[in-house]
Amino acid sequence: MHLMATYSIVARDAATGNLGVAAQSHYFGVGAVVTWAEPGVGAVATQALADLGYGPRGLERLRGGAAAGEALRVLVAEDEGRELRQVALVDAAGGVAVHTGKACVAVAGHRTGDGYSVQGNMLRSEGTWDAMAAAYEAAEGELADRMIAALHAAEGAGGDVRGRQSAALRVVSSQRSDRPWEEKRADLRVDDHRDPVGELARLLAIERANQRMDRALVSCRSGEFDVALEHQAAARELRPEDPQIRFWAGVVLMYAGRDTEARDSFRVAFAADPGWRELLRRLGPAGLLPNASAWVEEVLGSER
Repeated sequence: MHLMATYSIVARDAATGNLGVAAQSHYFGVGAVVTWAEPGVGAVATQALADLGYGPRGLERLRGGAAAGEALRVLVAEDEGRELRQVALVDAAGGVAVHTGKACVAVAGHRTGDGYSVQGNMLRSEGTWDAMAAAYEAAEGELADRMIAALHAAEGAGGDVRGRQSAALRVVSSQRSDRPWEEKRADLRVDDHRDPVGELARLLAIERANQRMDRALVSCRSGEFDVALEHQAAARELRPEDPQIRFWAGVVLMYAGRDTEARDSFRVAFAADPGWRELLRRLGPAGLLPNASAWVEEVLGSER
């Protein structure tokens, strides 16, 4: 059992069907305890005197066809420590269910809305869950952005009575798959930080940039250069000075025959660390830059 003074949100995006859970606590590594999600199945937050079993057991029941309310009723009924628990579930259809035990440390409570539930315990203010709900409903953007807006609102309403330490965010797709690792949309943890929610937002931008660059490289290798250029441009916009993004953007641009732009992008990476120059040389022998050895040596020579 883990004593988790936590506020959290579970939610389903009505437009995409994506499912998510996000949380913050003054507890080291909140993401290792509270946040659970499975593509096409649902998401769970288990907190207060947290029983981690609510995560996998809740997802198991949802996977078996139970709605969120039914799954939670069974789990709570089986739990002798139910009055010390706070648990929320969202299922693949957007059904939500939440339990706040009578013995949860005050201030504790929750609120549900269309496709989401917000909840917290050991909070400074009873207005916390209402602030989270209002922020989530008013926010724009993807599911991850709206859940982070809810976490920021909780902080604005007082947050955890002890302060803040860690945060976590998980978003998965609406699709069940035998390759569930390919259905993750965001999976981030901040285990120890002065501003964990702010850091979570920063990491989300980095994750998105790298996801776009991965798509660019996949598109390049399949000859879809227009798509690849679009993805690399989006990645660079998110992280314009990140040497890793600029290096792989250079590779994409080189594949697409945009030599001048490729050199400019490589120049940023090389200035950050000479290791990127050496990596470019090694990509050819690894088969990742076929038929480009002369061009690579030209670039390397011009950037010394």
